[in-house]
Amino acid sequence: MDKYKINEYLYRLNVVEYSAARKIIPKVLDISLNTFHNYRNIKIDSETDIPYGIIRKLEILFDVKRGDLENFQLKGKDLKTLIYSEKGK
Repeated sequence: MDKYKINEYLYRLNVVEYSAARKIIPKVLDISLNTFHNYRNIKIDSETDIPYGIIRKLEILFDVKRGDLENFQLKGKDLKTLIYSEKGK
């Protein structure tokens, strides 16, 4: 499974749109075509991430809400929980 839903959104396009998108998106993001392909194929268990600014631009390009490109959820403890759990030690 991919970490981000980039391919899912691209595959919803018709052939003409898909072909144009593959050329336009790297230009808009100011990245190489190879980097864009690498971003598209990051697996869910990979340590690799796409920079936040690029993700936001992709969300705008695909007209989706914040976080809709992610196939995962980050989990962790909030700061106050960490602070007070450290105080008890």
